[in-house]
Amino acid sequence: MTTIPTLFQLPVEPKGSITCTQPSQRVYLLTFDSPPDNRLTPEFCATFLLALDILDARFEKGVVVTTSAIPKFYSNGLDFESAFKSKSFFPDSLYPLWKRLLTYPMPTIALINGHAFAAGIMTAMMHDYRFMNPHRGFLCLNELEFGAALKAPMSSIFRQKLPNPSTYRTMVLEAKRFNALEALQEGIVDSLGTVPEVLKFAQETRLVDKAKSGVYGRLKAEMWRETVSYLEDYVGGEKVVEENLQEEEQRQAVQEKRVAEWERSRQHKVAKL
Repeated sequence: MTTIPTLFQLPVEPKGSITCTQPSQRVYLLTFDSPPDNRLTPEFCATFLLALDILDARFEKGVVVTTSAIPKFYSNGLDFESAFKSKSFFPDSLYPLWKRLLTYPMPTIALINGHAFAAGIMTAMMHDYRFMNPHRGFLCLNELEFGAALKAPMSSIFRQKLPNPSTYRTMVLEAKRFNALEALQEGIVDSLGTVPEVLKFAQETRLVDKAKSGVYGRLKAEMWRETVSYLEDYVGGEKVVEENLQEEEQRQAVQEKRVAEWERSRQHKVAKL
């Protein structure tokens, strides 16, 4: 068996790594190994972003593929303790990574080898293409199950990229777990397979040559302008959320008053009888 050369390896604190190999000419495979399930911590996001920067700055343009060394998980989403203990996590860690992926100047492919839940599947959606292991894993937006609202770019990326609005509805409002075949049928992923299938796809589509003209990232920035703008304006997005919460509190107060008046009116009518 031919050994795939390692181009570089970056540590992910406290005990993980992201390794870059080159399974084919100008195809760069970034493999996450951040136990137990590749959570998107600030350290993970920073290392992932650095890996993308290294490839862009020091290597010939080609295709970037991401996957996991942990068979069960591509990524299990955010680490809530690290995500919410600091107000800087979203604007300084997660959103810069997502914007970089979404507008990256080379083609990107998420090779989803196992489960991708919540922010894990969102990260995969920031790639240009998605392949999924046909034998393992589920894709799921399970925020409904643990009571977390979706922030603007978390929602818009599915609205922009999914071909069917009913799939978007099922993902968000039912928290359905999609296996590989279901994900393919609904257009969440583009194809099924593992590394050999990804390499074949890259070869057949001549994907390694697409970044040569220098406009690949700019084309994507325009394609996905809505999500890009949300990722760039975290403060504005949070202001909208706060305003919506205040409006909802006011609406509930008016609602309570109306319902109470209806109850008194109903009791009065019953008393007359």
